Amino acid sequence: MKAGRIALLLVLIAGLFSCDQRTDKTEESIELAGVIIVASKSGNDVYFIDRESGETLVVLPTGLEPHEVEVSDDGRIAVVCNYGDRENPGNTLTVYDVQRGEYHKTIDLGEHTRPHGMQWVAGTNNLLVTTEGSNSLLIVDVKTGEIKKEMNTREEVSHMVAATPDFSRAFVPSIRTGNVAVFDLETGELIDHIYSGRGAEGIDVSPDGREVWITNRADNTITILDTQTLELLAQLPCEDFPIRAKFTPDGSRFLVSNARSGTIAVFDAINKLHMGDIKLTPPVMADTDAERYFAEFEGTSIPIGLVIPDNRFAYVANTRSDVVSVIDIENMEITGHFEAGREPDGINFSHLKPE
Repeated sequence: MKAGRIALLLVLIAGLFSCDQRTDKTEESIELAGVIIVASKSGNDVYFIDRESGETLVVLPTGLEPHEVEVSDDGRIAVVCNYGDRENPGNTLTVYDVQRGEYHKTIDLGEHTRPHGMQWVAGTNNLLVTTEGSNSLLIVDVKTGEIKKEMNTREEVSHMVAATPDFSRAFVPSIRTGNVAVFDLETGELIDHIYSGRGAEGIDVSPDGREVWITNRADNTITILDTQTLELLAQLPCEDFPIRAKFTPDGSRFLVSNARSGTIAVFDAINKLHMGDIKLTPPVMADTDAERYFAEFEGTSIPIGLVIPDNRFAYVANTRSDVVSVIDIENMEITGHFEAGREPDGINFSHLKPE
């Protein structure tokens, strides 16, 4: 009887241990599932890269000089904005089916040239799009291709966009003026202009919707505003040339890519404290094309595009080195790199991948 109880106990312990192993394995597979999607500006194509292996699964053509990538909240659709080169302004969005790994269609924005910043409106077919050529914020129905709303920023070089989680408000920084245009997305009303700093560009809204953080690349600062009152909450130093920024999904960390210094700055978003910088060390190309953006910056991989799929890893596109760096956020270290075409910039994530 005693021996039987011991045997039963051993079986139960073994079962519990095997369950733990399965849980760990499942969590790991979830963390690394899906694809990183990267727009190659000089290559005029988009890369779908397996997140776990770093293997390129599909490369598809885009329009002229794609800059940013956005993904629908269900992960099925990816959209690339075709900004155009210095002589030929673009005015299209290219739409892809992620699971099929195929081109789906092109959306023509007409007079609205140089599309750039994008954000998918969760639970809908709508996409927020900034267009520098017309200094506008558009709401585009990706399914029909219709421009449903046009909102003029009354600013210059309206580059990126970030909205509150309930999509009641959107914020558009303008590089040339340093102002942020604030919109009521329900009415389309321009609520206000708030000065952020010289070269206002990178932007993200905290996951709880309370704060918007803007990077000012010429001032080397971050401006933090209350999304409702528009009150200035804080201004933090951040060097050098802070150009993109993202919160972790849990809102505890805020990461900034610094193009000139070649670093990722990590901030404690709750306490608004700088925790340190991660130096990006991929090989810097010796034969850098003078036509590339920020070619005058020396000794840097020129990190720009940044995506944070979960609270553990971040991915940053190094436009001079033609690679994406993988960053362990908690340990603040680089865990690897993978190739991503010529001059990778816009970057995003889907939990799905081409079948």
